[in-house]
Amino acid sequence: MVKNARPAIRIDLNEFKLHIDLKKGTELTLHFNSPSRMFYLSVIALVVNEMKKLGKVASIPLGKHLDLLALLNESVGGSAGSSDSKNLLVRIYQKWKDALPNLEEAPLYKVLGRKKEYDEGIGKTYVFTETEKDSWANLFEYKGSKENVRLKFSIDKIGASLDDVVIVYEGALDGDAWERFLSSLKKQVESVPEMEAVETRSEEPAAPALPIRKQRTIGQSRQFWVVLVTMIVVITGVAATAIWKLHLHPASVKAASKEKMAFPLPDKPSIAVLPFTNMSGDPKQEYFSDGLTEEIITALSKVPQLFVIARTSTFTYKGKPVKVKQVSEELGVRYVLEGSVQRSADRIRINAQLIDALTGRHIWAERYDRDLKDIFALQDEITMKILIATQVKLTGVEEALRSEKYFSGKQGLDCWLKIMEGYNYTERFNIGDNNVARRIAEEVIAMCPEVPMAYRLMTQVHTNDYWLGSTKFPQESTEKAIEMIQKALALDESSAQAHAQLSHLYTQKREYDKSIAEAERAVALNPNDALVIHAYALTLDFACRSEEAVPLFQKAIRLDPFGPMFYYHHFGNSLLMTGRFEEAISAYKKVIQRAPNYIWGHMMLAAAYIKAGHEKEARAEAAEVLRINPKFSLDWVAKTSLYKEQSVRENVLNALRKAGLN
Repeated sequence: MVKNARPAIRIDLNEFKLHIDLKKGTELTLHFNSPSRMFYLSVIALVVNEMKKLGKVASIPLGKHLDLLALLNESVGGSAGSSDSKNLLVRIYQKWKDALPNLEEAPLYKVLGRKKEYDEGIGKTYVFTETEKDSWANLFEYKGSKENVRLKFSIDKIGASLDDVVIVYEGALDGDAWERFLSSLKKQVESVPEMEAVETRSEEPAAPALPIRKQRTIGQSRQFWVVLVTMIVVITGVAATAIWKLHLHPASVKAASKEKMAFPLPDKPSIAVLPFTNMSGDPKQEYFSDGLTEEIITALSKVPQLFVIARTSTFTYKGKPVKVKQVSEELGVRYVLEGSVQRSADRIRINAQLIDALTGRHIWAERYDRDLKDIFALQDEITMKILIATQVKLTGVEEALRSEKYFSGKQGLDCWLKIMEGYNYTERFNIGDNNVARRIAEEVIAMCPEVPMAYRLMTQVHTNDYWLGSTKFPQESTEKAIEMIQKALALDESSAQAHAQLSHLYTQKREYDKSIAEAERAVALNPNDALVIHAYALTLDFACRSEEAVPLFQKAIRLDPFGPMFYYHHFGNSLLMTGRFEEAISAYKKVIQRAPNYIWGHMMLAAAYIKAGHEKEARAEAAEVLRINPKFSLDWVAKTSLYKEQSVRENVLNALRKAGLN
């Protein structure tokens, strides 16, 4: 970029890049390189355009532009966030406040021309001078509340004026560029039929990177690219719901009754996958539809948060005109996944839909049209996409969406299934199963060395070694875990769950300030992830800030009520530390119900019983501890306890001594 005589900021809506060239030395080119990121550059352009209308740098109330924000969200944003106006304002407020000013980590853009480097082992960040970071952060000023948002692009704070900022689109500048940009979006949206409100997830491509040109014309070639780029962005955001309206026409489903179910609903999301219907008119295609169904069942069965009916039961419905209500009540499940396969020449179309039988509501639907080249590769691809979408809808674990890009083809699917299997073993929390998880993690790392989740699985294995007492050198296990999680972050530094794992590892090293900082970073990346919120709560609890931790544990459990049993274990600890002994006992009982041989659950329940004055029950739990580990020692507990204050550790140890442990 040629350096200007005056400060210059260029918002390029052709390529979704923002160029900053300040005479005091700050030169940045930021690429908003995905639909959700493109949305935020569009919001910046909206604020700048409104300031230019006012003729001054000022706060812009977004409440007056809800329709326009919804258009941006549904088109360039690919409906990446909620289209509800209130939720949309909250999301913009949070990103403007926390994510956009974060130049060092750049969660909402890629910094072109800069490489990321390790920062004291915490994770990869872009390296900038303080002047550069300050200049960028100062641009984002916000006022009001999340519901009454007023945003300012404060160019005056970096010595620029409105004349120094320009919006560029299709050869036009500023107001003309903005109106032309909006016009192109409106035309594309208007060309799509009105859609029903069915939740779907589109396959979101990265924003196309077009070459920078100093001059542009609106000739035939340029028009082709404009139409192509806009169509890609718009269609990926709305095509699935439009297809639902035009092709699937889901009929109303009669709700099932819990009282009529042959089996009680499990304590986790339960699902039955019906045999996909072969609509090709060719009996030879049955092998594909049946194979796809079986692979989806096998894959979902590996997800520890789900209860999945076996194929031998669901295939009894094959070829029969059954209803979702009947399937739900006969098998005792809440959710039913059904679909169809239709082949025409060398093209194949697969429809899938997920139904909540208790409400009769379709909660997810998608259609996949593909060329029929390698039928087995296609089966793996579709299985992976249906698997990820279903897992996200039923468990709320959105991290799966972020990881999808790392799994492709047969090997990618195999790696994903192995990782899910490995996590299943780690959650059983005993030495034998943890060693099985270790073997699986080693296999996955060898098969798919570029997959961050493989290293996160191995991180959990080493962390379990620390807590299970299966290693002679606990600190060595911690260091191995840190090495693994840093490899995961090197591949994907924006993973909130990876930062959450690193936070806990810093706690194991008694580096509480680093732990809290890492947990706060994780929450900033994903404030609605139950695992991330739990990690933050755990960090605060070990730092002896249990009163602050309790509501966070409650939020994590509310977001993921069927989540890992250690949610309740750590929640119980926090309740115990705040003197809520009966509530702590209830939490620990839930832990033992899920993991009867979990030694920490019995141990802490014994301590809670002592605190509540139930000595007989406490001694019974102490006996369980010794049954599980006859060599149990309070010295080991004292060495592995992570509470910052000695008095808190001694309080728990004294309770355990009174229960009969030593």
